[in-house]
Parts: sequence; C-alpha cells; structure tokens
Amino acid sequence: MVKQERAARTRETLVRAAAEVFARDGFVLASLTSISRRAGVSNGALHFHFASKQALARAVEDEAAAVVRAIGALARADGPHPLQRLIDATHALMERLDEDVVVRAGFELGSGPPRRDGAADLRGQWQSWVEEVLKDAERDGLLAPGVSAADASVTVVAATVGFEQLGAEDPAWMSAQTLVQFWDLLLPRLAAAEVLNGLQPGGTAAAASRRA
Repeated sequence: MVKQERAARTRETLVRAAAEVFARDGFVLASLTSISRRAGVSNGALHFHFASKQALARAVEDEAAAVVRAIGALARADGPHPLQRLIDATHALMERLDEDVVVRAGFELGSGPPRRDGAADLRGQWQSWVEEVLKDAERDGLLAPGVSAADASVTVVAATVGFEQLGAEDPAWMSAQTLVQFWDLLLPRLAAAEVLNGLQPGGTAAAASRRA
C-alpha cells in the first residue's frame, strides 16, 4: 500500500512537471530530461511510469479533460437554467486555466502540431458542451428572437477559446472582469427579454462557492 501511494504521488508529480514544461516550451521542444529534472526524479523513474513523451502529454490532456467534464457537470447541477449554467461554466473554465497549469497545458497541447496518439481534443470537448447547453436554451425559449443555438455557440466558443489562447501571454484575458465585459456585451443580443434581467454576468454565488 505504501509503495502504491508513493508511486501514485510520483506519477502525479511527473504529470504536473510535464504540464509545466509543456506550457513553457511546447510539446516539440520539451524533453524527458527537463521533465524528470523538474519533477525531481530520475529518468528511470520517469520511464517506469511513462514510456514516452507522447504518453506524458496524453496523461496531461486526460487530466485536463476530466476537469472540463467536471466543470460542465458542476454547472448543470448549479445553474437555474441553461444560459446561467453557460455563464458559470465560462467563469469556472477561465479560473482553472489561470490557476491550474495542467488544464492550461492540456489546452495548449491541442494547439501544437498534430500527434498520432489519440490525443484528447479539449477545445472540441468544450465546443460540444457549449453547443449542447445552447440547444437546451433554444428548446426552452430562452434565446432572443432570431438567435439560433448554432450561431450563439460559434460566438461563445470563439470568444472563450480566444481568451484561453491570449491568456497564455497575458492572464488578464482570463480574468473575471474580462468575462463580465464579454457577457455584458453579448447577453442583450443572446437572451430573451424575459430572462435577461435575471442573468448574472459575473456568475452565480452558488457556483463560485462550489469552485472555492
């Protein structure tokens, strides 16, 4: 049991170290030696857990993908209706991108050269979730006249992915203030008049407390 716990901690340390190196250097330039050095383990220990750099990258992406799934599940549990769930989820995602290097590296790995190792498509995963929530909003009559779920999802995905990419250089792009400004601008065009005033561009307090 002690050996298993030690092995699990070593693996976790390696994944985080890999994320830090991938986020800093990119997948192509990152080396297993720099990752093992950052993790404080030998190259042999690294190879015991991961056979290749591709395997490490996949582990980083899988952990990041799990976070994105959890954000979507949490938003569904908290949000009173689809549009507020969407707002809450964007705040949760940007918060994790800003604070968690594994999530940040997972997204950045997807923007590099294509890899043939079954890499997780985090941006595609996020896009699918946004499209699903906006279809719920459309079905429930929560979108403004003339606005379709398909058109709205293009706008939201393009903006949030843009914030994620720009935030790699300037974290202000992933700040709550930036998102509030975005939603303040978009919601009057996106939401039906009868629900607009009830929406909170800064996210709900319940969602924020669950993330804390």
